[in-house]
Amino acid sequence: MKKTNMRRFGAIVAGLSLVLAACGGGDDAATDTTAAAAGGELEGMKGTMPLVSLSDEFKTGLNDFWTAAGNAALEDFSYAAEAFDSVMLVALAAEVAGTDGSALANEIQNVSRDGEKCTTVEGCMELIKAGTDIDYDGASGPQDMNGNGEPVNASYGVLTFGADNRFSYDEASYVLADAPESDIVDLVPAGVERKGDGVLKIGSLLPETGSLAFLGPPEFAGVEYAISLLNAAGGILGKPVEYVQGDSGDTSTDTASTTVDRLLGEGVDAIIGAASSSVSLTVIDKITAAGVVQFSPANTSDKLTTYADNGLYFRTAPPDKLQGAVLANLIAGDGAATVYIMALDDAYGTGLADAVESNLTAAGVEVVGKKIYDPKATTFDAEVDEIVAANPDAIMLITFDEGSRILRTMVEKGVGPKAKMVYGCDGNMGNALGENFDSGK
Repeated sequence: MKKTNMRRFGAIVAGLSLVLAACGGGDDAATDTTAAAAGGELEGMKGTMPLVSLSDEFKTGLNDFWTAAGNAALEDFSYAAEAFDSVMLVALAAEVAGTDGSALANEIQNVSRDGEKCTTVEGCMELIKAGTDIDYDGASGPQDMNGNGEPVNASYGVLTFGADNRFSYDEASYVLADAPESDIVDLVPAGVERKGDGVLKIGSLLPETGSLAFLGPPEFAGVEYAISLLNAAGGILGKPVEYVQGDSGDTSTDTASTTVDRLLGEGVDAIIGAASSSVSLTVIDKITAAGVVQFSPANTSDKLTTYADNGLYFRTAPPDKLQGAVLANLIAGDGAATVYIMALDDAYGTGLADAVESNLTAAGVEVVGKKIYDPKATTFDAEVDEIVAANPDAIMLITFDEGSRILRTMVEKGVGPKAKMVYGCDGNMGNALGENFDSGK
């Protein structure tokens, strides 16, 4: 089922006038919790993440499934739809390929575009069994895949924290971005042959622990919900899809490597994860060398765009090249003339920082400083002192969960969002940030 006509997408980003602001702190946890209750130091904080306007049907179905399994109701839906669609693309590709072996990777791009549109398991399977090429449009939107296994279009949500130090997805605004035509490449076929056994088995490599643990529940929910729907519709290759759960941890531990060894030992055909780009880069060689598909719902590092992955690495999250342009346009559109960038020292942080900086410079906004910091640091006074000395109009924070401590220090030193425009991104945007801020974490 070879398809040759690739959709072309034009230049980046449409319609912007909203911006991100981030925030936070106090002298101690008790004082700050009181302050948050009184007014909320995070009020007005805005940030971007890959996001579409999720349907009520999807959110209700996901939450009903998740709570019926004994879990707490989801408050955040970050990357839930992307995780769901990662599973769906793997499964539909396996059905088209007629195998759960590595050859299924050659059909992932094909089922994502250039065929008859379908949005449900039943609808897609009916078309596949009739011999019809499909174009799966999922919970996270159109899934048009580039030949290197990443989406060529993206939707970013702009989320805003209220006086309770929380945000509502219902109040999100959206910005669209497309990859330029120069970035469109041909399909890279699977370079490792692995035979299947006729049973599609999916493993997860997602953050139960570590600096992105706040993303774990919605991602696990998305994976498991997708598998439940596939099996309710009769499974793949005529058999139920099997599932093996795994923790990715973060780069401070060897959790991901240990989990991957276990998943490969259990004979998985595809691994959904990791959420962290840096974690994925530590295990991608091991996974793809085994002829197993690695499919991340949340990796955004540009390093993965051209990584030698044997044609077996995919992601539903768009690369940071697109988010960098969106953020720069937001900041410039909000009137900032000078910006200070603070980013964690890993593939995600440095890559997005570079993308934001280059796009800001092109827009005529001066970057007066760029601090790459150690996320394992116990305090961030020295780093924030540099921001104070630079006295920028706006501050761009590219962090993980340590962002709450950075924001507290910024507030203490007078450069929080009530004094400066402060911006966030997908690595720190989540209501867990407000929870951590309120509790002093």
